[in-house]
Amino acid sequence: MRDAVDRLLAQWHQERPDVDVSPIGVVGRLSRAARVLERGLAREFGRHGLQGWEFDILATLRRSGAPYELTAGALAGSAMVTSGAITNRIDRLEARGLVTREVDPANRRTVRIGLTTQGRRLVDEVLPLHVANEASLLEPLSPAEQQRLAALLRKLLAAHEQGQAQD
Repeated sequence: MRDAVDRLLAQWHQERPDVDVSPIGVVGRLSRAARVLERGLAREFGRHGLQGWEFDILATLRRSGAPYELTAGALAGSAMVTSGAITNRIDRLEARGLVTREVDPANRRTVRIGLTTQGRRLVDEVLPLHVANEASLLEPLSPAEQQRLAALLRKLLAAHEQGQAQD
């Protein structure tokens, strides 16, 4: 079975046989797979009036455990976005009644973001559908292949995450 990346690699081999383009086979496929998966996730989130980043924040709060709240800084770190971006996102979720924002009485410089009852209901409703959607997107791979892929991606990401921690 061939894919678009195979054709791209063949073209490079034809035009530049002196360059080992094999990394394109991995990175190109990861990039294309990410786009395919993101589109599939966006369709499912859209059915529930959500965007991926909204679900990500709500799910982060939900899995943090009772009382389902985190600091804005912890949310920004989890979402890998700037504090300005997280502020904008929290504003939008707060306007929808899905989160609350309160100044921490113990440290007035800290803002705590909490999941509302409506936000918790929404994430609890969407989570099983989201996981089923992810399983559907991964159906071309057997369970053993999914485990192997997860292990390889974990190894790749852990190495890069460790490198970022040292920067």
